[in-house]
Amino acid sequence: MKKKKIFLIGIAIVGFAALSSCGNTDSKAEAAGSLAPPPSYPVIEVSRKTVTAFNSYPATIEGSVNSAVRAKVSGYITDVLVEEGENVKKGQLLFKLETKSLNQDAQAAKANVNAAQVEVDKLKPLVEKEIISQVQIETAKAKLEQAKSTYNSIAANIGYANIKSPVDGVVGKINFRNGSLVSPQDQMPITNVSSIENVYAIFSMNEKDFLDFMSDAEGKTTSEKIGNTPGIQLIMANSREYENKGKIETISGNIDEQTGTVSFRAKFKNNGLLRNGSSGTVKIPKTYENAIVVPSLSTYERQGQTFVYKIKADTLTSSSIDILSEIKNLYVVKEEDGVEAGELILAKGTGKVRPGMKISPNKVSMDSILDSFDQVFK
Repeated sequence: MKKKKIFLIGIAIVGFAALSSCGNTDSKAEAAGSLAPPPSYPVIEVSRKTVTAFNSYPATIEGSVNSAVRAKVSGYITDVLVEEGENVKKGQLLFKLETKSLNQDAQAAKANVNAAQVEVDKLKPLVEKEIISQVQIETAKAKLEQAKSTYNSIAANIGYANIKSPVDGVVGKINFRNGSLVSPQDQMPITNVSSIENVYAIFSMNEKDFLDFMSDAEGKTTSEKIGNTPGIQLIMANSREYENKGKIETISGNIDEQTGTVSFRAKFKNNGLLRNGSSGTVKIPKTYENAIVVPSLSTYERQGQTFVYKIKADTLTSSSIDILSEIKNLYVVKEEDGVEAGELILAKGTGKVRPGMKISPNKVSMDSILDSFDQVFK
């Protein structure tokens, strides 16, 4: 029995020694871990740069002159003398209408003129001999003038049956062909002729953008502000940038009550690519002078707010920023809001860290973070 007790006591002592040894090992490992250097992360210095952002708005292209071609008299189209897309001159004949009935009316009216003229000629010598009164010949003269007026009106209608181009330009879609009955009351024109040597891009801004635009533009009056606006870009429907820059010419004087927008018109010189009715997107530049900028890769979002990690004594602290504009992979930050020029922030890896975490800062240039640094900065 004594031997058994001695044996159990021995086992207990060995077990305690083993546990003690394990505890010492864990303590040493923990101590070694606490002495390990913090992880290394790239950091950048917040800087100021002059950058240009662009606000984009969908636009509709219109010819500088866009004239609807309509019939002035009713009739059937007998000849279509142009094709869609054809360049025409002012006064060029485009369409002919049937004039057979008008010609018959003109012949009858001409006969009435001749008869009235004969009556006047017959009464003249009688008045001179005082055989009849002056009133009778004056009445005859009035009937002659009325007959001439009727004839001239019919002759004018015959002329209107020859439909001519009102301006120099390009023929648009032809909505009526041979055999179609057209009249002045038609809602749809026969075609449109557009002068597209210069074209207008028509677009709208919401009220906030309009107020920002007017506040930032140089000048006291609206005309001065428009005149000082730099050239704007046009992105065509094929996503390519149009080669010629445009100039804003007019701004509407009121805000549309239904859409809450203000209409703008910009003029572009046409190189032959643009057509009346085309679509595109205008891009209006806005330059930020000496602005605080940070890469978008150096930020993260929480509950709709954007943050950066500042580096203070090798410790990360979270700071919210207010973004004024985004230019590709770069954010323009509101002055004195969250970060200042010269401060260090975490360059990338925001998803792998947390506030209060210690790091080993590895300072890098902003060029290494931005993919297109040279394209963004002036």
